[in-house]
Amino acid sequence: MVCVSGKKIYLSHEKNPKKIPWGDHGADYVVEATGVFRSVDKCQGHITGGAKKVVITAPSEDAPIFVCGVNEKDYKSSMNIVSNASCTTNALAPIAKVIHDNFQIVEGLMTTIHSVTATQKTVDSPSGKVDKYTYILLH
Repeated sequence: MVCVSGKKIYLSHEKNPKKIPWGDHGADYVVEATGVFRSVDKCQGHITGGAKKVVITAPSEDAPIFVCGVNEKDYKSSMNIVSNASCTTNALAPIAKVIHDNFQIVEGLMTTIHSVTATQKTVDSPSGKVDKYTYILLH
């Protein structure tokens, strides 16, 4: 637990969302930012733990995706698990919508640069991971 200005903030290092007692701590909303739980089924554990709503901070496999300034009007209060797309989408989409609505974008290109993510190696070395690109090279 962390105490900020007299307010207690409960922390958890539990990996299984079903085991986090959100309801016991009065957490109505959970921001799922691990990058691990990106589907409705995987995020359902937060609801089981007592949360009322879950916002996924990455593109979801099956949860409705909303970007403020673009399609948030389509949100229904009955939706308990939603995605707020990706940080790149949230940076680009609102301004692209304004430009498109006023001038019509025919095609575009954007580049994003960010720090290393949890799944990226910080040095150039063999990963041992076989993906479709490795498969193509080997066959």
